[in-house]
Amino acid sequence: MKIRLLISILLISSFACAQDITSAADSLHIPIQEDLKSPHTTPQEVKDILEMQQEAKSHKRLGATIAPIAVSATFITVGAIGVSNNWMCNVKQNVRDGLQNWRGEGNFFRADDYLQYFPLVVNVGLGFTGIKSKHDWRERLAVSATATVFHVAMTQGLKYIINEERPNARNNRSFPSGHTSWAFMGAELIREEYGWAWGSGAYLFAAGIGFCRLYNNEHWLNDVVAGAGFGILSARLAYLLLPVERRLFRWDTSSVTTTCIPLYIPDTRTLAFNVNLSF
Repeated sequence: MKIRLLISILLISSFACAQDITSAADSLHIPIQEDLKSPHTTPQEVKDILEMQQEAKSHKRLGATIAPIAVSATFITVGAIGVSNNWMCNVKQNVRDGLQNWRGEGNFFRADDYLQYFPLVVNVGLGFTGIKSKHDWRERLAVSATATVFHVAMTQGLKYIINEERPNARNNRSFPSGHTSWAFMGAELIREEYGWAWGSGAYLFAAGIGFCRLYNNEHWLNDVVAGAGFGILSARLAYLLLPVERRLFRWDTSSVTTTCIPLYIPDTRTLAFNVNLSF
């Protein structure tokens, strides 16, 4: 009963935090165009209006960052509690037994070992197809690389610290699920870059990877929940560092033009891409 109450409080608090920030941003919205066009608006009033608009944008950006971080923190907390809490241990054992009875002997699905990276590849490559992304290819690549560093450091480090045995008893590196973390990290990157139209599909795909880890008897339920949280958190931390990387590599002042031309060679049945970068 106590653990159920704790989980409920964590979930409600996370989404309430995000809602409060969003509401604050909406309350700061100023009808800029109408006020600036008014002949009665003084220069000082124009300056005040622009400052209020900038403050509103800052609040909205903060809300967009805090909400997924709050959700990821909830997932990680719930997953961590599930390592030793008696009630959650019973739940994850029942989930494991139910899936194994449904799957039967030997009917594993091993494609998740490769599909875990698919959302990350899509995040970097989708913009080259003509679909508009929030950042250019350099920044998408930088964010993906930075998120990967956070992901590996957190998930692989905790595997050796927590030392939780896998449900198949293969080793003691069960918590958290690295496969799930990879997939959810890519999904959050896609959502941020291309919006919810693509992000919702990416998150469904990531949830499928998490299900595969349970189905293949590689992880407990709490491992997958925490893995999802670490994946989302890795992506958000990478975006927080993006302004630093912009200044470090002087991307704000440089100009790069990219041309990508597909080539097909009939003799060898080879598909290639010719990429030209103009600085």
